[in-house]
Amino acid sequence: YAGLKAYARGGKQIDRMRSNFARVHPELTDSELDQLVKKGMRSYLRYWCDTFRLPSWKREDILATVITENEHFLTDPIDNGRGCIVSLPHAGNWDHAGAYFCAEGFHLVTVVEHLKPEKLFQKFLEHRKRMGMEALDLNSRVMATLAQRLREGKLVALVADRDLSQSGLEVKFFNGIAKMPAGPAALAIQTGAPLIVAYTSYTRDGLKIEFSNALEIPTGERTEQIQKMTQKCADIFAEKIRNSPTDWHMLQRVWIDDLAGSAQR
Repeated sequence: YAGLKAYARGGKQIDRMRSNFARVHPELTDSELDQLVKKGMRSYLRYWCDTFRLPSWKREDILATVITENEHFLTDPIDNGRGCIVSLPHAGNWDHAGAYFCAEGFHLVTVVEHLKPEKLFQKFLEHRKRMGMEALDLNSRVMATLAQRLREGKLVALVADRDLSQSGLEVKFFNGIAKMPAGPAALAIQTGAPLIVAYTSYTRDGLKIEFSNALEIPTGERTEQIQKMTQKCADIFAEKIRNSPTDWHMLQRVWIDDLAGSAQR
């Protein structure tokens, strides 16, 4: 109900979701796109409801509401003390996925964008800590800390389908060019920890997490290696989003031509 009410109100976020979904499925009619956006808003509001309830859930409830596919791509390197980097888009419920692996006993490290006001940022930090995560401030020192955690054999999870800095890499994404962070690939090359991609989507009773095999480190100069690995992450994101678009909660501009148009206005 809340999702339909939000859709009916309309506004910039609804327009942006519609525009982003049109990039994912340009073949849809206006009516089909409207239905996709309605489902997308239901999924988005479900994310917020579940996320703020998670700290009060019992461990067994968190474990019982998640199913995984190819979880061994994550657990094998952790069990062997190598550490592991998980790159994932804003889809499904990444907080629920993080809480699941904390409940399984993994030391999970993630990064939080420094939001304003400061009180809001501190609430997000505390919220993730309550779920068992080590949440780091996105700043100039964070890469060194993440590299150290990987060398300690920890799990690093990074939401990486939209660049939050000025140093993002241009990648082909659906029918346009977007910028995505270089961090996941750079950490994999620097530390030797495997980089895998995860996609979370909703089921009727909970969450599904799908993992990809570890990305190979390509030959070439370091900058070329990072570019190729970041592009590979974008390709996997696109494949998963295309299959389950309503769970991709992207209500911001992603593509460079959208950003350029915004700047001109």
